[in-house]
Amino acid sequence: MVDGYLGRLTTEHRMLIHLFDNILPNNQWEAPVALTQAGISAAVHVQRKHVPRTLKRLEKSKEITIQNRHVPGAKQRRKVYSLTITGRTRAKLLVDKTLNVEVNYQGRQTLIKDIPKGDKRILELLSHIDDNLQYHENPIVSSISKPSGIASLDAQSSEELVKRMFARAWEDGIITHDEHLLISEVVEFLGMHPERVKRISEEARGSIEFSPPEDIYLEMLSQALVDNELVEDEITLLETFRGAYGISDEIHQKLLNLAMQEPVYSDNIKTYNLTLETALNDGIITFDEEAMLATLRESLGISDRQHANLLAKFRDSIK
Repeated sequence: MVDGYLGRLTTEHRMLIHLFDNILPNNQWEAPVALTQAGISAAVHVQRKHVPRTLKRLEKSKEITIQNRHVPGAKQRRKVYSLTITGRTRAKLLVDKTLNVEVNYQGRQTLIKDIPKGDKRILELLSHIDDNLQYHENPIVSSISKPSGIASLDAQSSEELVKRMFARAWEDGIITHDEHLLISEVVEFLGMHPERVKRISEEARGSIEFSPPEDIYLEMLSQALVDNELVEDEITLLETFRGAYGISDEIHQKLLNLAMQEPVYSDNIKTYNLTLETALNDGIITFDEEAMLATLRESLGISDRQHANLLAKFRDSIK
């Protein structure tokens, strides 16, 4: 779930706008991290696990192309994504429609395109606009690629995974070299800013709660398997974790089978999910629908995190 005006746009629309605003360099060697899955995930404010399926859908419709390029800071060449002519045409229509929305900026009605954006990218500019189309000096929601600010509920799941890893590492009072390398790989995989990671580490250090390695590994598997496929960098990361925490082949297979199962929802979640799907039939949740859903969440005991996961899953399934 993404707060503010950005929450009105589907993950696919945010992704097209992001790729429109970040052009792949013409040279055949380097590409910015913004065009990797990690960079896209951070920019559109979703967990990385929700990115591959949307990218595959855009690839199938011939709106994006995929290349392998060197990315600064990466140990090996990475897949990067760029818009085709078809994709750029569609993205341009979305950008024009979005930037011509009128918002309240410094007490007057102003088109988004007329707001001074400095060095902000389009999605970053939109992150300053709330549900009531009021522009704020500080962003409503911040990308995890930025050093500070509140991430979307969906992206907070990535922060929670890193925090659980730090808590486990801090259990004996010190983070070993191997633990540091492993966490660094996860952080790079997620595209998280070092200063944000430092804050999460300190929060985890002050916590006495830590998760068993099996629980953390299961969460990593669940995030990786959302598209029912493990890609090369995911496999490498999982194998590194298994080696560091002694996850045996038997336990790996057990957790893999568990991660591949569809979640079994309770009756109250099923009821809420049906109502949520009805509200999203037209692609957006109106203010009245959101008020109704908020009341329903309270009466059924649905947490914000559960709502965010259901919402992300539904929007990710839109063809």
